[in-house]
Amino acid sequence: MPEAILLLEDGTHYKGKAVGKIGTTTGEIAFNTGMTGYQEIFTDPSYFGQILLMTPSHIGNYGVHVNEVESESIKISGLVCKKFSDGFSRPSAFESLQTYFERDGIVGISDVDTRALVRHIRDKGAMNCIISSEEFDLEKLNKQLSDVPKMEGLELSSKVSTQKPYYVGNEKASLHVAVIDYGVKQNILRCLQERGCYMKVFPSSATKEEIFEWDPDGIMLSNGPGDPSAMENEINEVAKLLKLGIPTFGICLGHQIMALASGLNTKKMHNGHRGVNHPILNLISGKGEITSQNHGFVVDENSLDKNKDAVLTHRHLNDNSVAGIKYPKQNAFSVQYHPESSAGPNDSRYLFDNFIELIKKYKLVKTS
Repeated sequence: MPEAILLLEDGTHYKGKAVGKIGTTTGEIAFNTGMTGYQEIFTDPSYFGQILLMTPSHIGNYGVHVNEVESESIKISGLVCKKFSDGFSRPSAFESLQTYFERDGIVGISDVDTRALVRHIRDKGAMNCIISSEEFDLEKLNKQLSDVPKMEGLELSSKVSTQKPYYVGNEKASLHVAVIDYGVKQNILRCLQERGCYMKVFPSSATKEEIFEWDPDGIMLSNGPGDPSAMENEINEVAKLLKLGIPTFGICLGHQIMALASGLNTKKMHNGHRGVNHPILNLISGKGEITSQNHGFVVDENSLDKNKDAVLTHRHLNDNSVAGIKYPKQNAFSVQYHPESSAGPNDSRYLFDNFIELIKKYKLVKTS
């Protein structure tokens, strides 16, 4: 296989073998500890703009399946892994990951000491990097890398959001949910559809008036990529929606936007949380949950004092960071992790049930 090189912005570099398309790619490097679910992870719009370092020893060994996608294309900017499997063993897979990467134009590198690289990133923190299988001059690569914008302050949601509204589900369903697409995963829509929801999916730029005109029973603020604090217009529109008191559920980026719209602050994390085995404590029930996570920003707990109506509901047990908040007066709640999983455990699927219960109570009050 052709050679490839990975260069971090601090000057650290690794040599390996080319994966996917021959070319050059840039982005913020992030590592995911999930042992399975690589296809769902690669197609998650929340990873847009990031080069993903996968920690399992083999990637690609079970191929690609048509039903295991979270969006219409691969969203990561590039891949770093230890061993990349060109062949695959699963009978139901329809092609290799190599073919999938080539078709979507994804550049990657394998045969890298991923354990050493993860340790380096854990110590030094998130940073930009460049992968190339066509240029090996470190000086030229470093010059190209210096032009890559930092993730902090970067708005990326508009690049993965739908441009036009569309509908999902049975139009005769009794529950109508407006989904604001900041980079929505398909399994969020599936989880709502399974619970009897008919959805209208709006672009990230949708206004309160456009959403209210559809007269939804509930509002879903989806996941997505980038720095939430850079989304001033979206934050302002969500603040207007929250004042209406329509049941609202936020996931990941949607959780952060809801917090910002409620007067709280967010901050960039040293490394972020990415994997399918992150422990969460539900502070209301006292129960633990194993969760799927993917985020590089978090709500600043010190800012909770700015909104006396904000109630901390979930906490990440690895670092005690904010993992869930509810706003009872606004009929709103949100979590930093991914209850729809895909990939990951189903411990948190009850949050969708809670959302449906909140909608039904709201409808009863509205019609009485």
